[in-house]
Amino acid sequence: MLLDVVKAAILGVIEGLTEFIPVSSTGHLLLVGHFFGFTDDEFGKTFVVLIQLGAILAILSVYFARLLRIALALPHDPSARRFVLGVLIAFLPAAIIGAVLHGIIKGVLFNVWIVCTMLVLGGLVLLWIDKLDLKPKHHDATRFSLGMYLAIGVFQCLAMIPGVSRSGATIVSAMLLGADKRSAAEFSFFLAMPTMAGAFAYDLMKNWHHMSSDNVAIVTVGFVTSFIAGWFVVKSLLDYVSRHGFALFAWWRILVGSAGLVALALVG
Repeated sequence: MLLDVVKAAILGVIEGLTEFIPVSSTGHLLLVGHFFGFTDDEFGKTFVVLIQLGAILAILSVYFARLLRIALALPHDPSARRFVLGVLIAFLPAAIIGAVLHGIIKGVLFNVWIVCTMLVLGGLVLLWIDKLDLKPKHHDATRFSLGMYLAIGVFQCLAMIPGVSRSGATIVSAMLLGADKRSAAEFSFFLAMPTMAGAFAYDLMKNWHHMSSDNVAIVTVGFVTSFIAGWFVVKSLLDYVSRHGFALFAWWRILVGSAGLVALALVG
């Protein structure tokens, strides 16, 4: 039990550190959990989803004042209503596809070989994005067009393949659609809240029977550590991305994915 708690704490830190940067938190959790012997059963795969609640609360704690202002403005501010509608529109594709394909995603795509391959391919995409001479037209994540919100939501569905990265898919698509790096990353934060909360609630409902008292304790440890690590990442990511781009994350993905493929080939 103690060993499982230690593993859960480590995985929680990994979740918090990787959820909001374009490196795929689920991919990292599945890969590390596989070599820990922690995510090969059904509870292990459910654990990967459930500890995202800590990261969700980390965003809420950082953005609480801004979200409260938007909520209070809803009755009298059309732009606030339009932004909330935009987030819901962006969330909808993932909600529908995730519910319909939940069994396939967990049963087939939660595969460490797929994770490593997508980590490498996603790293190459980030290097390509960094080299493009993009001309941003949008600098405020709350003022994208409704069509742009929908397009970002469609791209987010690619992240149902572990290793793609939810934040990576949303940030890259937003930039290709005309957003600057900062607003693209910030909208990724906003969209993460309903997307991750929906995934958490749906997975908990589907797998409640796996939640023994020991498992609840393990998930709680992962939740707490993911909250702490996620809070620090959310506080610092926007400034880093605005100044330095995505090269660091790209090379990290390529390194981890390549090392994972080699390790799987050698030791399984």
